[in-house]
Amino acid sequence: MTDSAPRIPPLANPPDEVASFIDKAGLKGPNGRPINIFGTLAHHPDLLRRWMVFAGHVMAKNSLPDRDREILILRTGVRCGSHYEFAQHAEIALECNMDSVEVLATRGEIADWPGPAFEKVLLTAADELHDRHRIGDDTWAALAERYDVRQLMDVVFTCGQYTLVSMFLNTAGVEIDEGIPDLL
Repeated sequence: MTDSAPRIPPLANPPDEVASFIDKAGLKGPNGRPINIFGTLAHHPDLLRRWMVFAGHVMAKNSLPDRDREILILRTGVRCGSHYEFAQHAEIALECNMDSVEVLATRGEIADWPGPAFEKVLLTAADELHDRHRIGDDTWAALAERYDVRQLMDVVFTCGQYTLVSMFLNTAGVEIDEGIPDLL
């Protein structure tokens, strides 16, 4: 996040083609306006439409359990320093069988992970992808004990997608939506 106004402010009233897309996809906040990421992406309708195909896979058609996906997304948001990403997905994670202690634990400030032991492997995978752009052999082997090939691929693409999104959010200065607490 920046300490100043957004570099690219969200459009409260996006062009008709984008507004229709946002309406159909349910990408509005409680105030009826597009949530800030989509209001900001509305400046580039072609990018928004094409990116949503990939983002839709990662978010809704991913082969990972929802809880595992959210652990990866939260940790990626933390590692990328994306307040917006962490705040939005903290809300989503609570709907995916995570409690508030587990959500906050993805920040890495708690020595003992409060959830199942396997989930520490997910945190490590996100860290390794962030630090080395590669999951290490030991972590890969631990993931492969539980996941099939499609799921292993989705681990990488989930972290990659949310690294990309975090880069955009941080660079554009997208502000956290009204009513969502900044937990990072």
